[in-house]
Amino acid sequence: MGGSAPRRDGQLPVETTSFVDRRSELAEGRELLARARLVTLTGPGGVGKTRLAARIAARVERAFPDGVRFVYLAGLHDPALVPLAVADALGLHDHSGRPPLDALAEQVRDRRLLLVIDNCEHLLPACADLAAALLHGTTGVRILATSRHRLGLTEENLLEVRPLPVPDPDGDLSAAATHPALALFADRAAAVVPGFRLTADNRAAVARLCRRLDGLPLAIELAAVRMRVLGVEQLLERLDDRYRLLTGGSPAALPRHQTLRAAVDWSHELCTEQEQLVWARLSVPAGSFDLETAEAVCADGVRIQSYDVLEAVAGLVDKSVLCREPGPDGVRYRLLDTLRHYGLDSLRESAVEELATRRRHRDWMQQRAAACERAWFGPGQREIVARLRADQDNLRAALEFSLAGMRGADALAGPGGALTAAGGVAVGPGAAFVGPDGPDPLSGAGEVRCGSAAPQRGAGLYRFAAAPRGATSHDGAAAERRHLAAPPAERLAERLAALRLAGTLWFYWHACGAPREGRYWLDRALDANPEPTRERARGLWIAGLLAGCPEDLTRGRRRAEEARELARSLGDEAEAAHADYVIGVVRLFADELPATLAHFEAGVARGRVPGQHLSLVGLDQVELACTLGFLGQADRAVEVCRKALRLCEEHGEEWVRSYVLRMLALAHTVKRDWPRAETYAREALRLKLAVNDVIGIALTLDLAARIATERDAHEHAAVLLGGADRTWASVDRDRFGSQALAATRHASERRAREALGRSAFAAAYERGAGLGPGLAELVGYALQEPGLPERADTGSQLNDTPRIRLTRREAQVAELVAEGLANQQIADRLVIARRTAEGHVERILNKLGFNTRSQIAAWVAAQR
Repeated sequence: MGGSAPRRDGQLPVETTSFVDRRSELAEGRELLARARLVTLTGPGGVGKTRLAARIAARVERAFPDGVRFVYLAGLHDPALVPLAVADALGLHDHSGRPPLDALAEQVRDRRLLLVIDNCEHLLPACADLAAALLHGTTGVRILATSRHRLGLTEENLLEVRPLPVPDPDGDLSAAATHPALALFADRAAAVVPGFRLTADNRAAVARLCRRLDGLPLAIELAAVRMRVLGVEQLLERLDDRYRLLTGGSPAALPRHQTLRAAVDWSHELCTEQEQLVWARLSVPAGSFDLETAEAVCADGVRIQSYDVLEAVAGLVDKSVLCREPGPDGVRYRLLDTLRHYGLDSLRESAVEELATRRRHRDWMQQRAAACERAWFGPGQREIVARLRADQDNLRAALEFSLAGMRGADALAGPGGALTAAGGVAVGPGAAFVGPDGPDPLSGAGEVRCGSAAPQRGAGLYRFAAAPRGATSHDGAAAERRHLAAPPAERLAERLAALRLAGTLWFYWHACGAPREGRYWLDRALDANPEPTRERARGLWIAGLLAGCPEDLTRGRRRAEEARELARSLGDEAEAAHADYVIGVVRLFADELPATLAHFEAGVARGRVPGQHLSLVGLDQVELACTLGFLGQADRAVEVCRKALRLCEEHGEEWVRSYVLRMLALAHTVKRDWPRAETYAREALRLKLAVNDVIGIALTLDLAARIATERDAHEHAAVLLGGADRTWASVDRDRFGSQALAATRHASERRAREALGRSAFAAAYERGAGLGPGLAELVGYALQEPGLPERADTGSQLNDTPRIRLTRREAQVAELVAEGLANQQIADRLVIARRTAEGHVERILNKLGFNTRSQIAAWVAAQR
């Protein structure tokens, strides 16, 4: 159910069920986008806004040279993260100290792209600010938003998404299959009752059923699942009985938003007690989650054991409550936003239960992050990157809970704060009820409830009952407030857990292109944890490592020095060594080359201290080799690189290895051994693309352009310079203020421009700047340029890179993906089912460790 699986790579969602045609809305949406830069699809929950937006975007994709990007906000609850989520979807990784919206608008200023922003209603001010910044700061960016409420900008054009039209059950139904609501029911019913179809005997009953459900797609899908055990007439009869119960005997009195809640209530009541509890607890994970996460969050060892969770999850999938979708390391699950809010309502009937569930979720995210950190210097880096990207919303939710959860709890328990049955706050007479996660999608668009009454659950719906003056709105509220008013030691533990998690993820923030978000969480966590702890020492040096612009580098150095001093006072040699590495990096970017050389020579000579992460041991050697290369000591640099390469090879590591290869390219550039330098640079690019190391790709493209000019491949150099500058624009246009880095780039441009002439250089440069929208096409160009030396020229140290083997059919599918064919076109070409083609593509992505089809295309090109 739900029909589409959101993706972490910003691509359009993968459709997992058939799409019921909405010809008029599709046409109107395309027309609006043709003449307006901001179009918002509005409508109630469960009406199909997300599916329609994805279809509209797919239809107009060719009109946007820089692509279409999909931003899924349902799992996001912090307004400050909205511009970061958009930047992530666009593949932008800003390191500057500018405000996020200003940086985002600057980075996409010259792009022509469509941004689809899904589920804006709970973040309306942030989404409105985002849209305004992009509309006013760019000329080629268009926005297609989905929301239950309008954004409120003057430039906004609205497209109301209405429920599916339903024909008169007593009218002519001879062409029943042409009616979308009936076609949707028949399609979903056939999925659970093979062979089901609309016939003369059941058409009228199906029409009456769809009319009773107001044509709401989600309600129709939920009802169709009941066809496993009931016939259409029985289904209609049971539904009418429920409506009469809810409305005092008049089904016609049921508002549309309560129609959907009634359908969800019915699905809930048909679940077993364990399934209901698992549903409630699974409303805590944000976005998608795997079975291990479900077990960790739901199993408390009392009401639910870990072995009970699989059966409950299977039951919820069977009842179409949970969506099943492919993930980077197997199956993942998702609750639609409407059903997630319903689960939260159930969970919040006891604040103690919600708090315990959120803590289990946070602790599991910490456990998973720690396992990934331990395994990072090893052979599974691509899988780790994919897993953490899939869990990004969950990591955010865990961090937010630890930083804001206790503050929120204090607010609930404070003077005048009455804890409501659904977890909202009603403060005094006339207060509006709004849940902590925003408005309830089942309570009607824009509904505001006023008065001194507090909501209670009854027959599956909220009803209001007057609370006695001076009493709380829930029988257990006093006990819950006492629980939430945690002692200082408990609040400290919560805050410290946030800093610990943010610090554990250092390698993800730094290596995988998420520095700004890392700084955001670390700044908040460090402010909340001023106590002298190991976690603070680690957080300080990581904040220094993630510094970007020259001004921030000064602050970063101060933080790293503070971290080193704190770590030494605590007797923590490992964190002191980590901080020492950051201090050296800042010196290197500041062009203090003699001091940097002495710094890293001392660090490498010291060797690994107990507890020091092997990645940072290897990076000490990388920075020493880099400094030697800048100082012209190429032979010493090669010697250091060989030692670092052996360390990487012993552990099957790729990320640090890619930097070692870049340093070897730099050293051989100094030695003017251009063929070998070129080969090392190309191999570095392959590995950096695999883990989305944006900074590393930018650095290596600069070096590759320098090598190309020295080999008189000036057009190739100009293309690479255009691509490099575009990549740096998403990081820091000034290359961190480093004179050494800037000098390499300027020398390459000068030589290429003189050789080609101004117009030819400009044409090649613009071609490179236009390669995209992601990095795969640019890196693919660098890898597939003809006339490059064979890999064997690099020596034995590169010959052990494992080759990826695809099956014959997967190789065929990969070639077709490289040709630009969509899944349906691949299916038609190979005479296979669309789902079979989708399965092949997913397996290829998993085998290669990729996230996008363009990465497959680049890989295919590199193999030719």
